[in-house]
Amino acid sequence: MTTTDDGFDQAFRDLVPLVRHLTWRILGDDASAEDATAEAFIRALTRWPKVRSLPHRDAWIMRVATNVALDALRKRRREAGVVLPDDPPWEGADAALRLDVAAALAALPRRQREAVVLRHVAGLSEAETAAAMGVSVNTVKTHSARGLGALRADLGRELEENTDAL
Repeated sequence: MTTTDDGFDQAFRDLVPLVRHLTWRILGDDASAEDATAEAFIRALTRWPKVRSLPHRDAWIMRVATNVALDALRKRRREAGVVLPDDPPWEGADAALRLDVAAALAALPRRQREAVVLRHVAGLSEAETAAAMGVSVNTVKTHSARGLGALRADLGRELEENTDAL
């Protein structure tokens, strides 16, 4: 593979862990998350001359990854009915809490789940999340607040005491 100085290689290195984590949160299994991550970066690479100059380039890539993962999830559900992902391979004493958080995230409405994952898991700013979701910053704030409220109600004080669960 030829390396160019157009910034794709660095963007790829910087974003792969975030995109991989995001797609895993949506899909719940390693193989599907790897496929969605690869597909998102293939789409970014094929459009790189335009994408690299976007003001929220990273958010655009995260949005593409979200769309690819959601498409895979819809396809999975169409083919085999609603399929719950296998338990993820968590390590550490907080594994039960992490599983509870993953289940609670999966139960959120799609827009709330996207806002929470992009803002609080992927670490995007409100503006980047808005660009990734194709909505206003106020819509991000609303969906994020409602999603976090639902998570707190579902998980109770455990989530507030252990913010690493997300």
